[in-house]
Amino acid sequence: MSEFILKDMVEKRGIQSQFEIASAATSTEEIWNGRGNPIYPPAQAELRRHGIGATAYTNFASKRARQVTREDYEYYDYLLCADTNNIRNTIRITGADTENKIRLLLDYAEDERFRGKSIADPWYSGNFEDTYRDVVNGCMGLLKTLESEGKI
Repeated sequence: MSEFILKDMVEKRGIQSQFEIASAATSTEEIWNGRGNPIYPPAQAELRRHGIGATAYTNFASKRARQVTREDYEYYDYLLCADTNNIRNTIRITGADTENKIRLLLDYAEDERFRGKSIADPWYSGNFEDTYRDVVNGCMGLLKTLESEGKI
């Protein structure tokens, strides 16, 4: 969900050319025989409820899970994680975070009460609305941070 929520936000600001946004798993649980699963149907439904997925840039129909790689660390400026387990698993794959690229998405949250927290996991709760809210909070804060730092 995070990939497409952030894509929606940057597209609405007309700054998508300044970004390369991609999501990757820290495990192979959603990857079978080398092929990743599509976005979980309830997550797709939540994105659609918010009007995400209707443009070429935000269309998630062909999105398949893939695992994060060591090369991702060199390629991307930020590797943002949903929870501390994701951080630990990412570092296990990429090696030490010598450039401070690996962080929780909610470390950027506008609402300071969310900083340092994990994104609500709908796998356990079935509540995709809370997950959406958390991701929006983190993505909005990330964009504000990038703006204040003059990066966008």
